[in-house]
Amino acid sequence: MTGQLIFDLSGTEAMTRDDFFVSPANALALQTVEGWQDWPGRKLLLIGPEGSGKTHLAQIWATLAGATVISATDLATADLGALAGARVVVEDADHIGAAEAALFHLHNLVTETGALLLTAATPPRDWGLSLADLASRLQAAPIARLEAPDDALLAAVLVKLFADRQIAVPANLIPYLVSHMPRSIGAARGLVAALDARALALGRPVTRALAAEMLGEG
Repeated sequence: MTGQLIFDLSGTEAMTRDDFFVSPANALALQTVEGWQDWPGRKLLLIGPEGSGKTHLAQIWATLAGATVISATDLATADLGALAGARVVVEDADHIGAAEAALFHLHNLVTETGALLLTAATPPRDWGLSLADLASRLQAAPIARLEAPDDALLAAVLVKLFADRQIAVPANLIPYLVSHMPRSIGAARGLVAALDARALALGRPVTRALAAEMLGEG
């Protein structure tokens, strides 16, 4: 079961447009991000659960628009003046905490001539904002939503990751992994890497039985 995973999922995940797998769970959000020059008010909120691809999509936009990426928790000590009129990504904006004033200042510096993309797991009404002016501006911003990866997306990702490693896998492996793995693209990458390493170490092919052993269900 997923709670018995014994492999490390902390590896670096590729964040290019070519590495972004499109499915019904993220296609509209991707289209909205790529059409950033048409964002109302020069801003967008990218909302979705953990593992849905918010950071990946934000990195795609940062590359596309030449944007600076900053974590919400770093805003309080950032040189906001240097970002005036720039294109900026604020990651994990729902964790803004005591840096609300900094986010409000950044919003005003950026949205007149630049652009602002904020990622969060929930919409602004759930952030516990105390600055009414900030809350009203963010609640009026357009939202692009990402859903958790669906089965079709996870299956496509796994197939491509195995193919990239030139690993031929049996037909019953992909559905098994999809039903037992954490619901994120990063988890898929970590799982494929771990299976590859385990198979090489044991001198065995990558099979459903090997996966079951590694997931603690063998």
